Amino acid sequence: MTTNANTSEATPSNALSALGEALDSAAESIGHARADATESAKLAARRVQFGVSAGAYYSAYGISYGLVFTGVFLKELLPASNPVRRGFEDGAAAAVDAAIHTAAALEEETTKALEEDSSSKPALKPD
Repeated sequence: MTTNANTSEATPSNALSALGEALDSAAESIGHARADATESAKLAARRVQFGVSAGAYYSAYGISYGLVFTGVFLKELLPASNPVRRGFEDGAAAAVDAAIHTAAALEEETTKALEEDSSSKPALKPD
């Protein structure tokens, strides 16, 4: 009967080697899973942000359209000499003028602030 002397010595080192390879494989899998989870979370965040933005846009659009369309429709139903119709027309004209005036004032403020900002910074001196 012959016995293999290497069998009892090889088993513990093979077991440790197999355990090391399993741990390496598990660590690599966890690293890949983390990267995949990070990418999935970023993609989900972008989709949610797009959905919220689109929802806000379409909600504002619908409200604005509904209000303006209703006002114009009611105005057109009324006779030209009706005081309510004239009130709608004058109110709309005043709102447009106010919007133009406000936009011009904001543009002027922004320009003035940018000019003050650029004048308060020290000029760069060449070496």
